[in-house]
Amino acid sequence: MRWGDSDRLGHVNNAKVVEYLQEGRIKFFRSELPARDAVVLRKMDVEFLRPIKDSSAPIEVETTVLRLGTSSFTVRQTILDRDGVVCAVADTVLVGFDPETDTSQPLTDEVRAVLDRHRAVTPTG
Repeated sequence: MRWGDSDRLGHVNNAKVVEYLQEGRIKFFRSELPARDAVVLRKMDVEFLRPIKDSSAPIEVETTVLRLGTSSFTVRQTILDRDGVVCAVADTVLVGFDPETDTSQPLTDEVRAVLDRHRAVTPTG
């Protein structure tokens, strides 16, 4: 969290929460995906469960892969406060992208393998 992220009530603004999610995705991509592969955001759904306050710091953004398709994938990100309490959950669809043609492209086998390693474990039955 940064100085100026919160309003007069000490709550972090919803637009700043989206920035935290973006920073979490960038950190995840830089540490896991090959630099030459590009992805763009197609859709984001954020559920704000409880206020993030100045006293919530430090916060943590966890990122896992929910779905893996041919040219797109969905990540779930969870923002936790200093006590491990979930403050927000976001599901974001990202698409493989070719910057030369400005069009979507299938995910490479290398990217798919990396994303598959980070796939969320879901209960069966």
